[in-house]
Amino acid sequence: MRNCVFKLVASAAAILLLTQLVHGQASPISFSRDIRPILNDKCFACHGPDENRLEAGLKLDNRESATMELNSGERAIVPGDAAASELFRRVSETDVDRRMPPADSARRLSELEIKKLKDWIESGAKYEAHWAFVPPQTPTAPAVQNSEWPRNPIDRFVLAKLEETGLKPSAEADRPTLIRRLALDLTGLPPSISELDEFLADESDDAYEKLVDRFLASPNYGERLALPWLDAARYADSNGFQQDGDTWQWIWRDWVVRAINDDMPFDQFSIWQLAGDLLPDATTDQKIASAFNRNHLLNGEGGAIAEEQRFVGLFDRIDTTATNWLGLTVACAQCHDHKYDPITQHDYYSLMDAFNRVPESGAPQFFSTRIRVDAPFIELPTDENDATIADFEAKIKAAEGIADPVSKAAFEAWRIGLLADGRPAEGKGLPDPILAILTKPENERSQDEAAALEAGLKKLFNDNVRPKLVGSLPELATLDELRNRLAEFKKDQIPRVMVMSDDKPRETHILSRGAYLSPMDKVSFATPHFLPPMMDGAPRNRLGFAQWLFAPENPLTARVQVNRMWQYFFGTGLVKTPEDFGVQSEYPVHDQLLDWLAVEFRDRGWSMKQMHRLILTSATYRQSSRVSVEQQSADAENRLLARASRIRIPAMLLRDWALASAGLLDPRIGGAPVYPYQPDGIWEALAITKERDFTYPASSGNDLYRRSLYTFWRRTVGPANMFDGSSRQTCRVRTATTNTPLHALTTLNDPTWVEAARVLAENSWRSAGDLDGRISIAFRRVLCRVPSKQELVALRRTFERQRAIYQAEPDSAQALIGVGAAIRDTSLDVSEQAAMSALCLAILNLDEAITRE
Repeated sequence: MRNCVFKLVASAAAILLLTQLVHGQASPISFSRDIRPILNDKCFACHGPDENRLEAGLKLDNRESATMELNSGERAIVPGDAAASELFRRVSETDVDRRMPPADSARRLSELEIKKLKDWIESGAKYEAHWAFVPPQTPTAPAVQNSEWPRNPIDRFVLAKLEETGLKPSAEADRPTLIRRLALDLTGLPPSISELDEFLADESDDAYEKLVDRFLASPNYGERLALPWLDAARYADSNGFQQDGDTWQWIWRDWVVRAINDDMPFDQFSIWQLAGDLLPDATTDQKIASAFNRNHLLNGEGGAIAEEQRFVGLFDRIDTTATNWLGLTVACAQCHDHKYDPITQHDYYSLMDAFNRVPESGAPQFFSTRIRVDAPFIELPTDENDATIADFEAKIKAAEGIADPVSKAAFEAWRIGLLADGRPAEGKGLPDPILAILTKPENERSQDEAAALEAGLKKLFNDNVRPKLVGSLPELATLDELRNRLAEFKKDQIPRVMVMSDDKPRETHILSRGAYLSPMDKVSFATPHFLPPMMDGAPRNRLGFAQWLFAPENPLTARVQVNRMWQYFFGTGLVKTPEDFGVQSEYPVHDQLLDWLAVEFRDRGWSMKQMHRLILTSATYRQSSRVSVEQQSADAENRLLARASRIRIPAMLLRDWALASAGLLDPRIGGAPVYPYQPDGIWEALAITKERDFTYPASSGNDLYRRSLYTFWRRTVGPANMFDGSSRQTCRVRTATTNTPLHALTTLNDPTWVEAARVLAENSWRSAGDLDGRISIAFRRVLCRVPSKQELVALRRTFERQRAIYQAEPDSAQALIGVGAAIRDTSLDVSEQAAMSALCLAILNLDEAITRE
């Protein structure tokens, strides 16, 4: 229906050229922007921070070591004199045996890179701290020629870069595109026809801003914005591994949705998740929030070594925390000093010390054949749980009123039978301590002895006598059955969300090569040495660490988060690698905009909604995504933002959109996971032992139509129709978009889409009196716009062809409209209903329907 835009992957050389263009050819050479990327890519593997891998004793990652005299008497860098610098001589050497990097390294500097090194050395070889490790300062929004285009400071930064390169911003997208874009980004659900008409008819100057505010206030906003955070937190509803026990971590998922809807400031949102349990008089919500770091995999297999698995979870916890808030890849330092970033093993294990105090075993506990969780946890019965328990307790109390007199009489009779002529009868199997007390006259027994006797006799009766009476006394059998059912219910149904705790301090040691059985030097908690130190008086634990993340001098936290926001709304972050802000990351094209956003986020009290509104109301966001030949040629990846980016919609949203367009979506927010349509036997591969049943417990009724957010996510076998979703086994902060025939097979054949198409067809058919009107309604519900005349002609022909097919093949028509549990409108003609269903399914699969324009 609209021109398809193919994404082209730019080469490293093109990115370098783009950076040169936007920063200006005449700008002074910068180590951080121009030189460090060359050294990272071509030199640091042998001459970088990792001293264990140094060649020739040469370190190029700092000026002191790079300019010192080597054993050969040469100096790699002689500031101001490239000809005397061994580095320049070796990289420009024509003799392949002497040239660096070595020929067998598969690395080679380009002529442009060699020239940059020469110019840098000649200019004094000044080193700078990596840009991401320097606290952001508020840059002044640049002057622009086209002063009419910017709507807020974001646009001034974007437009300044465009004007430097001769590109112009695109026109604003039309209103149907804007409302659909906002709906996909802020709620993930289509606007109603009345909402569409209201926005299109609103001629006020702030019509768009009012729409943004309405979407931001929607309770569906928290559900939509929670999705990337769940990926980052590796949230799932099961442990992973062979037996893959289920958990109750959905309680934390619901907390996330509530916190986002309430616009909880990001610093508070983070501190609660990292250390909510350590806050003074921690509330239940603060403890639930700390479940963020209990979302890791748990290995309950028989051969697993508990302490080894505890360390596996601990390593994952450190990596996830560092990725989310620092934007650093620290896993390398688990075994050795980082090869590129200044992260040492000492840094890694000093940070880990704050997380090494949780009283966890490394081996999840069985609560039933289905549930496996590992302490610490908190019990949080739902209202339904409380009602069920109250019902059980009422029945037990009533049964006790009948059974207790019977039981009491049988206890008493047994006690009398224990004594013969006032002495303990022989052969009763009484333990020696009980016998010793019984031999004493009653008036000579101490209080402790009397209590011990009573407890001992009661245990003996319950263990040995009462089970024999149950068969002949139905009152006791009824009571025991009720008590057992209540105990099983509490064990299997009362949610127990795993949380953090510092109740078990441990010594933390650097581990040789990361092996938990090879401890070396003991360390205590500290933040990475190359970042600002902790504040005076801050606790040396997770809480102090969480607070340190939001200190004004911390250079990473705000930058990392606004970059993730940018990625969310534009498809690619201002830094392309949201998980890595280290020295191997690209120098951001929009470095000034990134810093301005970071400081703005902090100054706005870490309000996520305010930052989202700022981005959404910019002219940059409101551009059309149509691409010109000039834009495609100059900036295929749209890093300069001369247009809006087209983004492939992930399956979780496509499913929600289809259900909501059809009017099938159940709007309930929160609650236990549900089990919508999945292929038969989807979990069959897990059923290799008899320890538990892995039959998929398909939902029924409204649970079939809950949002994808609430679908049960099994780590070992994820939902088959949720393509492009995270596996939820590890932290993922970069979006992944793939394109395979399996996607089309899903959205054309999966029962969810087929049923949604059928119900959409029924609703559209009843909503208008003629075919064109019915087609237009279905089209608008999915695409938020009216079809053009040419499109309407094509859609009408499609319907007529399908109707002819189904009139000739009534069985096929019945099969199509019989898909799904939703009740069918039997008043409609079967062939027309099937044809309209096929047409609606086609609309749901249009390129425009699966793309955020």
